[in-house]
Amino acid sequence: MPVLHPDCVLFQDAGQDTVGTSCCEHYAGDEKKLRKAFALQAELGGAFDVTADLEDGAAAGEEETIARLVAGILAEPRPPDHHAGCRVHPVDHPAFRRDIELLLAARPAQMAYITIPKVTGSAQLDQAIQTMESVEQQAGFAARLPLQILVENEAVIYDLPKIAAHPRVRMISFGQMDFTSSHRGAIPASAMKSPGQFDHPLLRRAKLEISAACHASGKIPTHNPTTDFQSTTQAGEDALRARHEFGFLRMWSIHPNQVRQILVAFRPSHHEVEDASRILLAAQAADWGPIADRGLLHDRASYRYFWDVLKRAKSADGDIPQAARQAFF
Repeated sequence: MPVLHPDCVLFQDAGQDTVGTSCCEHYAGDEKKLRKAFALQAELGGAFDVTADLEDGAAAGEEETIARLVAGILAEPRPPDHHAGCRVHPVDHPAFRRDIELLLAARPAQMAYITIPKVTGSAQLDQAIQTMESVEQQAGFAARLPLQILVENEAVIYDLPKIAAHPRVRMISFGQMDFTSSHRGAIPASAMKSPGQFDHPLLRRAKLEISAACHASGKIPTHNPTTDFQSTTQAGEDALRARHEFGFLRMWSIHPNQVRQILVAFRPSHHEVEDASRILLAAQAADWGPIADRGLLHDRASYRYFWDVLKRAKSADGDIPQAARQAFF
């Protein structure tokens, strides 16, 4: 009898792409920072994603020039597991369609997603997708790039379940600073940093709604960045709270010194990885039937949990025991 992989046994979507998404997404707003980010990505073996930024990275009137430059950089050859994305202009911005045209014309093989900022609701998401499909057809681009939707105002919160359920949406990200500003002073400036960003009721609600909508549809909730980019600990502390208190699976970095902090914070502990490896290897040996481990019963419900632990460990470049690595990866 063949040995069955957990992806083939534990999930109904077996056979689809089950490659884990990195828990860290690093934003780079100009050519120098983008190339520096890719150099760090290579140094860390593709452990985090790099997102180019056309929205805030282009000066007014220079949108097309910057888009051409970024598209060319994204098209440069890189290892298959070194993923990148690009934040384009908002849907109602005159540069939105041209951003998509230039990105697809460059045929960037490793581009894994496009981030659309300031989406106001599901109707505007449909508008964005219509534009993208038109450009994809025009360019003969066979792939359908996944989308990351950036939540930056209160109104879109009510449409989150519908947005998360859309098949092209892979991630929903929180633009906390724009969200705070959109409340016209109702949320104080202190809420833009920790601990206020986790304690203010409106921000807590928004984060929980994003996380819940994503988990209901199997999508990835992405936490906003830490504004204190000089600290050697704050991004890691925020990542821990985002993960354990709000259920986020991914977080932005806005400075190279935040990348390792986020990777470590989202990485399962040594004991979690050891437990997951031991239990899953025993489950595989039992053809994924129930097992007893150290006085506790485990079946496919807990196997799914422990398989997620191992996949998170791998995506965060964690240390996985050799037997489990050989069996599952």
